Amino acid sequence: MFTAGDEVFISSCEDDPRAAGKIGTIIDEVPPGPLTQGRWTVAGISILIAPVLCHGHELTKV
Repeated sequence: MFTAGDEVFISSCEDDPRAAGKIGTIIDEVPPGPLTQGRWTVAGISILIAPVLCHGHELTKV
């Protein structure tokens, strides 16, 4: 489980493979629901990569 502001390492990302191997920040205030299909919103990855949606198993807290 993650909380807003947690820094995470993105091991893979189905939404945008360019995010894999980078570190970002969780921006969700509440656990993800059906709208995002259970994926967490991760931002601050790179100026060239917009916020992405990643499954919990694709993320590791830093």
